[in-house]
Amino acid sequence: MPQTENLRRAALVTGGAKGIGRAICRALAENGMNIAVNYAGSAAAAEETAAACRALGVQAVTLQADVRSPEACRKLVEDTVAAFGRIDVLVNNAGITADKLLLRMTEADFDNVLATNLKGAFFCTKAACRFMMHQRYGRIISVSSVVGLHGNAGQANYAASKAGLIGLTKSAAKEYAARNITANVVAPGFIATDMTAVLSEPARAAAQAAIPAGKIGHAEDVAAAVAFLAGEQAGYITGQVLCVDGGMGM
Repeated sequence: MPQTENLRRAALVTGGAKGIGRAICRALAENGMNIAVNYAGSAAAAEETAAACRALGVQAVTLQADVRSPEACRKLVEDTVAAFGRIDVLVNNAGITADKLLLRMTEADFDNVLATNLKGAFFCTKAACRFMMHQRYGRIISVSSVVGLHGNAGQANYAASKAGLIGLTKSAAKEYAARNITANVVAPGFIATDMTAVLSEPARAAAQAAIPAGKIGHAEDVAAAVAFLAGEQAGYITGQVLCVDGGMGM
C-alpha cells in the first residue's frame, strides 16, 4: 500500500547486507517502508542494498552493529528511530554457522553461534519493543530454519539457536499481543545463498531430492513471507512459524 512520507513505516533488518537479508530489505522497500540495513562487516554490500531500496522510492540507511552486544543492539534501534522517527518492523535475520559434529564442536563454536543467532535477536527485540509499546504497533519477524524444527547432523549449535528463536518469539508474542505488536517466525528450508553455495554438487543434489517441490528455494521466497508478516494484513497473526521450504519439513 502506498504511504506518504510522514506516515511511512520503518523497518530494521539485521544482517541485511546480503543474501536473504538483502532480499528482505528490498521486499519491505517495495511495500513502501523505509529501511535500516544492519551489517557487521560488509559495509560495501550494505550500501548496495540501501541503494537498491532507495531506487524503490524509500529512505534507507546502513547501520553497523555487532548484534552479540546488548549496547550495540540498543544503539542500533535508537539509530533507526533517529533516522526515521519510528521503528515499526524488526527482522531478526543476522546469523552465522560453525558446523561440526557434536563430538568435535568446541564450547566457542557453540557460544559464538548462539550469541549471534539467538542472543542478538533477544537484544534487538528487547530494544525495539520499548519503542513499539509506546507506538502501540509493531511487527517482529525472526528468521529461523527448518533445522530448528527438525535438527541436522553437524549443526547442533545452529539448530539450538534456531529452535531457541522459536521459543523466544512465541514468548514475545504472548507478552506484547495486547499492545498491537505481533511476533512471528519464518523458517526457511534449503535456500540458494552464499551459505549453501559452498556445498558440493552431490550434497546439493541430495538436498534437492529431499524437497517435495523438487527445487531449491530463493531468497525472494523467504522475503515474500517476511513482507506478508510485516504488513497490515497480518495483524491478527502472532506466535506462528511459517515454513518456506517447498515441503521439506513435512
